[in-house]
Amino acid sequence: MALVVFLKGVNVGGHRTFRPSLLAQALKRFRVVNVGAAGTFVIPAAVGRTTLRAEMLRRLPFEADLIVCDGRDILRLVSGNPFGSRPSEPGVVRFVSVLARRRPPPARMPVTMPADGAWCLRILACEGRFVLGLYRREMRAIGYLGRLEQIFGVPVTTRNWNTILTIGRILKGLDAL
Repeated sequence: MALVVFLKGVNVGGHRTFRPSLLAQALKRFRVVNVGAAGTFVIPAAVGRTTLRAEMLRRLPFEADLIVCDGRDILRLVSGNPFGSRPSEPGVVRFVSVLARRRPPPARMPVTMPADGAWCLRILACEGRFVLGLYRREMRAIGYLGRLEQIFGVPVTTRNWNTILTIGRILKGLDAL
């Protein structure tokens, strides 16, 4: 099964910038598919995680955290349609945060931040290594997303639900080959 790699904290606010398409090209022997500009890649080739991780880190112009998932876990998440078919309200973004390792969810769900007043971020569910939620398009949402590492105690990287759906379509296309 294909692997999916999420780089953490790259191409954000002018820090740790690089061109993911060039990294994908440099790793063409693994048939890497670049998904967007945030450092998200689908790797259809049969390759060990250790080899892939070493090759990617060697070619990046800075140190980075990589979170690697099995493609079948992404397909399972997408096929479960966790957000339903109703579109989100304007100004609200559906997100999936990927945990470096599976961790138990907070005791009570949903988790709302801030706890009092109008919410900025809501954790709706945890499915394996995936944290599903919503955030409002506000600058302070970035700070609340950063708290996910404190809540779960492992490195976390976040992607828009639309990015996860795109990964799912790529993976389904690979299965059709």
